[in-house]
Amino acid sequence: MIGLISATAAGAAARDRLAAAWPDRTRVYDGPVRASVERAFAECDQVVCFLATGAAVRLLAPLLADKHTDPGVVCVDEAGRHAVALLGGHEGGANALAAQVAAQLPGCAPVITTATDAVDVPGLDTLGWPVEGEVAAVVRAMLDGEPVALRADAVWPLPAFPANVGPDGASALLVTDRLVAPAPRQAVLRPPSLIVGVGGSRGVPEAEVLELIEAALAEAGLSRASVAALATVDAKADEAGIAAAAERLGVPLRTHPASDLAAVEVPNPSPAPLAAVGTPSVAEAAALRDAGPGAELLVPKRKSTPPDRPAMATCAIARRRPRGRLAVVGLGPGARDLLTPRATAELRRASVVVGLDQYVDQIRDLLRPGTRLLESGLGAEEARALSAVAEARTGHAVALIGSGDAGVYAMASPALAAATTDIDVIGVPGVTAALAAAALLGAPLGHDHVSISLSDLHTPWEVIERRVRAAAASDLVVTFYNPRSRGRDWQLPAALKHLAEHRPPTTPVGIVRNASRPDESTRITTLADLDPTTVDMMTVVTVGNTATRMVATRMVTPRGYRWQS
Repeated sequence: MIGLISATAAGAAARDRLAAAWPDRTRVYDGPVRASVERAFAECDQVVCFLATGAAVRLLAPLLADKHTDPGVVCVDEAGRHAVALLGGHEGGANALAAQVAAQLPGCAPVITTATDAVDVPGLDTLGWPVEGEVAAVVRAMLDGEPVALRADAVWPLPAFPANVGPDGASALLVTDRLVAPAPRQAVLRPPSLIVGVGGSRGVPEAEVLELIEAALAEAGLSRASVAALATVDAKADEAGIAAAAERLGVPLRTHPASDLAAVEVPNPSPAPLAAVGTPSVAEAAALRDAGPGAELLVPKRKSTPPDRPAMATCAIARRRPRGRLAVVGLGPGARDLLTPRATAELRRASVVVGLDQYVDQIRDLLRPGTRLLESGLGAEEARALSAVAEARTGHAVALIGSGDAGVYAMASPALAAATTDIDVIGVPGVTAALAAAALLGAPLGHDHVSISLSDLHTPWEVIERRVRAAAASDLVVTFYNPRSRGRDWQLPAALKHLAEHRPPTTPVGIVRNASRPDESTRITTLADLDPTTVDMMTVVTVGNTATRMVATRMVTPRGYRWQS
């Protein structure tokens, strides 16, 4: 919940604007400002103060306790020109909140002073993993351009680090689930790599489960901070001691059917769990099953050792293989304000970006320093897709970019055809050329429509022609991609001829070149008057159906519904 506090009429107006925009996220605090700040600080995850920064600092200072638990605070000035991330930039989410507040207030700009954000270096406390050691010293070395050694047990899908983070350095960033001795100028990132399989007799105490897990981790030299989940058999889903242990560790409890666990090969099967729950192994099998393909059993099954009675708990620990991350990102038609926030976030999350060279140029300024770029020219689509998948399979965070929507005549199809189950794939939608062109033309896609590429480089013309004939006969609005090039100058006239057999010569046709880009051009003609020689590969051609008409210079295709009163 976000607490909103104001002291003046102007502040109240801006406060109410946020409250209206975020009705489920905000709570307005009225009354004396000091009391409101104290209540909001205690009750909310984040606070927005419409106050001078000096006044806010004086009111907040007595309330500060710990950066890990204090709410993030954003301060907005009287004129609404600046949203200042005042407190808890990373852990409190104030940096992100400042950007969100600024987006809701006209003429407002976010003010972010956190050093890593200011120079576009990923903060170690923003990666979502536990981090230990001399974090401030290591981050300072990164910011100062000093060599920082990056030492990882495996490749994880982390964002790009700056060029001074490499194999050697006086400071060190370790990425490991192993216990390491504290050292000067050393920070340790804990990846979520460990799965603890747990079995237990009915009524097993929480303390016994926890003691067993802690002992197993310590003896194996593994960090509790890298435990990603506890896993067990479905029959133990309601076992209070196991569930409570997972809650105490702050990780989910995941359960698996006995039949699935019985299929897992383990070093220490036993007849006892087979008779009790239907699988010869619970702890080892659950750890390996939950950790997924390529998992390594680090700690075989071990039992608890209570001093005065038989053991009631078993555990085993598996290390999961890191899963690379492939984000297939649509960049939209070209204009920066048509690039979605989600696409921007994925570009900044990636350590490797793969794409056509001219598309990489469009977003180069958005990438973090140190991002590795794999660029290639026209005609290398399959090679780019295979390269992106290969990079993800090694564990990297990869963004494969394409124009428009990456799933529409773009890179998603060849990439997903090559992708395997050992990587995570995320699709990021984008504004397609057809949609960008339609917005400029009016509302030509108001009813059923189809997009057809006229490029026969990889699709036989007979197939394309059959689709054009079907669209013509079914009276669909048609958007032609790749309509004409110097080497393909006859396909568009042939397609238009098929459409003309089913639509009048006065049918509106929209021609948009470079939609949303600085040199965009838009014109509307008719099926009879369209000159194909004015069309090229940068053009989208939209042909209306028999109901499409011109209204005030715009193409409009009626929705065709009978409106109900």
